[in-house]
Amino acid sequence: MLVTVISFVIVLGVLVFFHELGHYWVARRNGIVVEEFGLGYPPRLVKLFRYDGTDFTINLIPFGGFARMKGEDAADVSPGSFNGASRGARAATLIAGPAMNALLAVVLFAFSFMAGFPAVAAYPQIIAVEPNSIAAQAGLQPGDVVLAKGDQPAFVSAVPDFRYSVWQQNESVSTDAPVTVTYSRGQQIQQTALPTARAADELLRTVDYRPVLETQILATAPASPAEQAGLQAGDLVYSINGDVITFDYPLNNAVRQHLGQEVTLTILRDGQWLDVTLTPRVDPPPGEGALGVQIGPITQLATLPLLQSLWQGVLSTLQYIVLVLQLPVMLIMGQLAPGDAQLSGPVGIAEMVGGAVSATIDTGLWFPIWRLSAVLSAALAITNLLPLPALDGGRLLFILIETLRGRRINPEREGLVHMVGFMLLLGLLVLITIQDITTEQTSIDWRSLLGQ
Repeated sequence: MLVTVISFVIVLGVLVFFHELGHYWVARRNGIVVEEFGLGYPPRLVKLFRYDGTDFTINLIPFGGFARMKGEDAADVSPGSFNGASRGARAATLIAGPAMNALLAVVLFAFSFMAGFPAVAAYPQIIAVEPNSIAAQAGLQPGDVVLAKGDQPAFVSAVPDFRYSVWQQNESVSTDAPVTVTYSRGQQIQQTALPTARAADELLRTVDYRPVLETQILATAPASPAEQAGLQAGDLVYSINGDVITFDYPLNNAVRQHLGQEVTLTILRDGQWLDVTLTPRVDPPPGEGALGVQIGPITQLATLPLLQSLWQGVLSTLQYIVLVLQLPVMLIMGQLAPGDAQLSGPVGIAEMVGGAVSATIDTGLWFPIWRLSAVLSAALAITNLLPLPALDGGRLLFILIETLRGRRINPEREGLVHMVGFMLLLGLLVLITIQDITTEQTSIDWRSLLGQ
């Protein structure tokens, strides 16, 4: 419990600090006086120092922070006040907080990609070999499936055009020691020797390949075609009727094309190829599927270099923002059940943060903390841009109305609207907190996600 509370306060404090830092920095650049920059909410505990006319403080209530600008919620339009600044300056100051959280999300996502993340993995099937390359010298040919380098699986990314470095847990192997490469040609398992581990690492850089054997059987349903055919947990599916299963041609799609027809699955089990014959059901029992199998990807810890991590951080942040914006539409269209889109308040978020910290302590991997913090930072950016009173988005809405009207709304009236909006949001927060306490929270199984 103590770990959960402390970790929640630290994570929330960092996210809010950068949010308010964005407001502070842009406000000062636009000549707006920031009277106080506080971590936590009043009452004040201590004044740390004063800089450039701003008191930097630590306050008693740790759930948040603020950058209090001169005349922000009053009729003060004197020079240096928020309400006395131009529309552009006020808008830029308001946007800066969420923008800083979005930027922080990019950085945190990037950290998660550099620190070791769970990636979907597969084995490389060679398409073409460069002449006189390491692969050519080793005797590898198009069609060969590379299974292992030494005693390590020869994992590659299951997603085309997305390359990563495999997380190396055994760093004691000398790069100058000879290495045996295990591969499959047809259904025959063969081996070839490479002079050094460094040569083995370079092997796949000298060939074109496609990811295969990415789908594994996790479980079979009783009396299902899969169980009757002898499929087992851990089997890797290579093809159905000779058509290779890949990222772009998944097993579920392939099975739907053969409902009610006898098919042959080619699988790899413990280093041996097997052909299994079975018939996908046209009308299976609910939740079992045509074959009666539970399938999933191979998960492998991987890392990305700095620049690729930053790019993936940008993409992940944008994808999350788009997903959140799509949620209301998905709920209205019935594509998402209301129970799957529940809001979480401080209690629910604290439990998630505590779970991520515990997973990091247990596994020694920083991925849970970086990834969850990135998601929370992106969520903070989106939430604050909602056009609701008291939020940055609500204040931006008033600036937009002011622009359309050609004159500003009375600052006192606007302040009253924001005060009422703040009270309503506070009431909503209380209701969500009660829901967090009275409803069982669905936790993230970080250990399974990380393959630990």
